[in-house]
Amino acid sequence: MYGKSPMRAVLFLLGIQLTALWPIAAVEIYTPRVLEAVNGTDVRLKCTFSSFAPVGDALTVTWNFRPRDGGPEQFVFYYHVDPFRPMSGRFKDRVVWDGNPERYDVSILLWKLQFDDNGTYTCQVKNPPDVDGLIGEIQLSVVHTVRFSEIHFLALAIGSACALMVIIVIVVVLFQHFRKKRRAERAHKVVEIKSKEEEKLNQEKKVSVYLEDTD
Repeated sequence: MYGKSPMRAVLFLLGIQLTALWPIAAVEIYTPRVLEAVNGTDVRLKCTFSSFAPVGDALTVTWNFRPRDGGPEQFVFYYHVDPFRPMSGRFKDRVVWDGNPERYDVSILLWKLQFDDNGTYTCQVKNPPDVDGLIGEIQLSVVHTVRFSEIHFLALAIGSACALMVIIVIVVVLFQHFRKKRRAERAHKVVEIKSKEEEKLNQEKKVSVYLEDTD
């Protein structure tokens, strides 16, 4: 059959190869994985993706929530052309769209955090024909105050070191300034003493000359 139509054979084999490779072209999700935020504040749940297919009106985004203490999965947010907020439940009037599909960003904002918001937030993106791929997850911890991370400690250490260096430079500059000032004052005093001594000697010479003349 392929001998009579070699072009069909080539197209057939090419189709098989593309079909075999297509599962690789799945949507890839990127999230911070672990997030910590203070009770009563707002937090941005960041979720971005990559897809081999161009982003269009077929794109859908689904956010869900699994409580840390267990219980059924809860709906958080849905996007398809337009954002759809939850009409009831714990996230009503607390979630807004903060994404930009053209930039492959499907993030949301969660307002007024509560301690029972602790749990796992999942971000699922489908961009037909790319509908396969892993679901992104964010482990959110709501705390009283944010703990210092290693990056915060490093930034604090660098900032303290820079501040210390600035203080040392200022102290050295001031020390040199006052040292030069004291030297200048000493030199001025020496000049004054010398001038006074010279003036005294001149007066003594004048007196001695006058006495000689009178004799």
